[in-house]
Amino acid sequence: MIPVNSVLQVGHFPELMQAEINRRFSPTCLLDPNAPPPEGNFQAILVRSNTKLPEALVKQLPSIQLITTCGVGYDNLPLGYLKQQGIKATNTPGVLNDAVCELAIGMMFGLMRRIPEAHEFVKSKAWSKGLFAITTTLAGKKVGILGMGRIGQDLAKRLEPFKVEIIYSGPSKKDVPYRYIADATELARESDVLFLACPASPATEKIINAELLEALGPSSYLINIARGSVVDESALLYALQQKRIAGAALDVFDNEPNPDSAFLDLDNVLLTPHIGSATSETRIAMTNFAVDNLEAFFNQQPLLTEVEN
Repeated sequence: MIPVNSVLQVGHFPELMQAEINRRFSPTCLLDPNAPPPEGNFQAILVRSNTKLPEALVKQLPSIQLITTCGVGYDNLPLGYLKQQGIKATNTPGVLNDAVCELAIGMMFGLMRRIPEAHEFVKSKAWSKGLFAITTTLAGKKVGILGMGRIGQDLAKRLEPFKVEIIYSGPSKKDVPYRYIADATELARESDVLFLACPASPATEKIINAELLEALGPSSYLINIARGSVVDESALLYALQQKRIAGAALDVFDNEPNPDSAFLDLDNVLLTPHIGSATSETRIAMTNFAVDNLEAFFNQQPLLTEVEN
């Protein structure tokens, strides 16, 4: 049981998720994270992973003991301050893997087979005037995954039936049946398709840079389902504009929800509005997972998924 007036919900939640929250308990809401907090002896904060939680806000709430973020990523939290103050944090890993991997596979085929353009080609009646452009098949290609965590491993399993060779990179070798390449640039050099599934962290900040994109090469594709911060967008735009890579499918950007307008002028991109986990089933599961963590905290039970900060 979550005590009344004990949880501050920070930021907006989609209607589906808010209904699930309200079904289980009654939070106090602060829609603007930069506004002064309401008065109250709050012990926990509930926030979505796409809402930046300001350190200044947490400092104004000295009774806070837990931050529960609804999402797998926690780069939106002031982790340094939380660690300093001994404030715990939780996230919701695992429950969104299926939806994110489904989108990743769909984006890959949408980009390589130019499915959105083919759709418009038929709708515009251009087919009656000529044939659609020849595209690229996936079978026989080498697919790289940068980040072989939960999502990376689930993604690899989904790729296996497509007759590809899977290679990967990350901080360390994992117990998986795929070839490990320690250096990300070398991974790119070998990849025909490169998926980004790594967490946002200082170590991955702009890991996709000009050198790596040059190594990826003009016949290869980049697909980002991780975070916008892992890509140097200036370098990516140059590579796309100059056809230094074949194309990119991007679900995440540096500046959301207003990505660099230069992406909108390109014909070798597929762009989606950060919808990796945006299915009703997944969002309800994420919401319940976050609330389960809150209930564990207030019932003085072990947290289900504590973030090591």
